[in-house]
Amino acid sequence: MKSNFEEIITQIPKIGDEMYQLMIELFPICRSITGNGLRKTLKILSKHIPLEIHEVPTGTKVFDWTIPREWNINDAYIKNSKGEKIVDFKKSNLHVLNYSVPVNKKISLKELKSHLFTLPEHPNAIPYRTSYYKEDWGFCITHNQFLHLKEDQYEIVIDSSLEDGSLTYGEYYIKGKKEDEVLFSCYPCHPSMCNDNLSGVVLLTFLAKHLGTLSLDYSYRFLFVPETIGAITWLSKNEPKVKKIKHGLVATCVGDPGISSYKKSRQGNAIIDQVAINVLKNSGNNYKITDFVPIGSDERQYCSPGFNLPIGSLQRTIAPDFPEYHTSADDANFVQGKYLADTFSKYLSIIYILENNKKYVNLNPKCEPHLAKTGFYRMIGGARKLMINELAILWILNYSDGKHSLLDISDISGIKFEQIKKAADALVNCNLLKERSIND
Repeated sequence: MKSNFEEIITQIPKIGDEMYQLMIELFPICRSITGNGLRKTLKILSKHIPLEIHEVPTGTKVFDWTIPREWNINDAYIKNSKGEKIVDFKKSNLHVLNYSVPVNKKISLKELKSHLFTLPEHPNAIPYRTSYYKEDWGFCITHNQFLHLKEDQYEIVIDSSLEDGSLTYGEYYIKGKKEDEVLFSCYPCHPSMCNDNLSGVVLLTFLAKHLGTLSLDYSYRFLFVPETIGAITWLSKNEPKVKKIKHGLVATCVGDPGISSYKKSRQGNAIIDQVAINVLKNSGNNYKITDFVPIGSDERQYCSPGFNLPIGSLQRTIAPDFPEYHTSADDANFVQGKYLADTFSKYLSIIYILENNKKYVNLNPKCEPHLAKTGFYRMIGGARKLMINELAILWILNYSDGKHSLLDISDISGIKFEQIKKAADALVNCNLLKERSIND
């Protein structure tokens, strides 16, 4: 038996806790844009939703890019001359420059320092650094540890491999009543950091899980792709499907304590922009709206001029505007279940509006209808009994001219979409409104 939006809403606090627990499970895995850590992560997600796993071989051309060699790592450390491990990959996988080539040698402090990365402005945090497309090696440590390094001979070991393999990504498709799609995208390629972007990964996993229990008009596509190269790869391999995408969001940094923030699509006035802004305005919380800029996450690819898809990004604090960004401080203490739950609620509200936004024609458009005479109150058992906003009724009757959608009426009136829809449903049941195609 299919559930409904109201049933999911009652479960949101529990869903927040479940998302948090999945995040904790995924946190220790060393991920990158390729490799076994990414595969292991997608396999765990497949326990919750039936992901289709794709492998794209090294050397494959994807527009102007080429799928790189696959990177895997077993261990890495720095030992001093006493044999003490002063840096240990097994204690934090952020300690290794992501995509480091294999190394096994002894070097001086001077040479070691040329391969160390720190954050002087955050001296107790380990930074996250990568070298995907330039062969190099390195370690990331706290700046305080860097300052206390002594002259010595250091043993350097990075037990990694960089070989021909493939890029892995996951995809989940929910077929609705129509072919038009809503696209949700996240990136599971970062190692042990919670907000950026395990938060987006667990959010979309549970959103997909619960959407799969609903009867939906739109079809929904969920992408779990390594950032940048993964989105480029999907677009390259799926150009014929792109024309079906009517709305979309990139989920990143959705679990921190900051206020919700929405980054508009490149179009700036797409329906998804209108819907997301409507949800934030009616959330009762502070929020932030920003225009599209060609920096950030995979919205850059989806909104590139050759595609210009209506895809925005609903986040909390937009990176890099939180000090924990790309550091070891982005941990399970920074992200909390209640913030994940709050963002989940907003994503669900966006989907609710997309699914229920319609246009109507007032069947009695010359002046206001005499509602009592038409039997409106009698047929619905009294507007107050059904908790219908009577002001919403007047707004709907006035603006149901076949041009304005329920979302338009919600924006114009300032009345929440849910109340507008409830009033519209009652008017339809009393033969005072007739639905018109949303595309007319």
